[in-house]
Amino acid sequence: MRIAQVSPLYEAVPPKLYGGTERVVAHLADAQVRLGHEVTLFASGEAQTTARLVAARDQAIRLDPAPLKSDLGAHLTLLAEVRRRAGDFDLIHFHTDLLQFAMFEDIADRTVTTLHGRLDLKDLPGVYAAWPQYPLVSISDSQRRALPHANWAATVHHGMCPGLYQPSLRSEGYLAFLGRISPEKRPDRAVAIAAAAGRTLRVAAKVDAADRAYFDEKIAALFLQPHVEFIGEIGDSGKSSFLGGADALLFPIDWPEPFGLVMIEAMACGTPVIAYACGSVPEVIEDGVTGFIVHSDEEAIGAVARLPELDRRVIRERFEDRFSSDAMARRYDRVYAQILTQAAGADARSLEVAA
Repeated sequence: MRIAQVSPLYEAVPPKLYGGTERVVAHLADAQVRLGHEVTLFASGEAQTTARLVAARDQAIRLDPAPLKSDLGAHLTLLAEVRRRAGDFDLIHFHTDLLQFAMFEDIADRTVTTLHGRLDLKDLPGVYAAWPQYPLVSISDSQRRALPHANWAATVHHGMCPGLYQPSLRSEGYLAFLGRISPEKRPDRAVAIAAAAGRTLRVAAKVDAADRAYFDEKIAALFLQPHVEFIGEIGDSGKSSFLGGADALLFPIDWPEPFGLVMIEAMACGTPVIAYACGSVPEVIEDGVTGFIVHSDEEAIGAVARLPELDRRVIRERFEDRFSSDAMARRYDRVYAQILTQAAGADARSLEVAA
């Protein structure tokens, strides 16, 4: 199949440091090449991929040192190039949320759009009601709840290349927090849980400009406590040792997480996850197998004491079974076949009417 993968331009593919959507696109495109598809990746120029690369920008937006730049302008240029080449593909797979809707209406039935973010935002219901012809993929069933009447084709959980992270069968006695410093990620909870459990907390996270005030006012002082080590932002190369050395990843979120890629990154390292029962968590974590699902700080502290019950080999095996990039690619194969079959049927009906 001739497939176009259209990535956002905010991060490299895969990201050099923090980043979720572009990381998933990287793993999906490479897995589809392994499955024998002809894949073209539309992304920024520093992408590392086995697919054919069409560079829509010289580098990803976030780490571009240019003082003045337009993310909207960059993405419109990207989509214009996809539109120009649309006839080269059997199916176009968008990861750019809703930006493409007005430009691809005539071939919407030969596209699929994976939505990677939260959907409980004021203006979104009107958008998906205005363009109901676009098949959509959710990254968890939980993510759909805000838009139950949208044109959902499937839910496809994220996957990652199994060879990227190496599992560790022995931890080093600390707890880990990995991701982004923001109110909904609740790093303050992680600090409190680790303190109550008598463990060191190592934090590898980025601080966005939008969250700088929150970090300065609410979190920075917490990170000065002796049981907290703030490492800063790390990339893929540092995650095997960081996550693999942890007794557990703390995922104390306080929002409807659409997926939570860091959970499967931890599982790939054989590391259990202690996660609050929000959003996608019950779909990703198998309670008592790959981690513990909790509802309070007290339950989280109790879960730390129960970590020896879990088998790190089994955690890695469950990652490979459920969340490998090849498993994700095969699930998308089924979605693509369904969408193209429906499109062919619609074309046949149109010809019958015309005749």
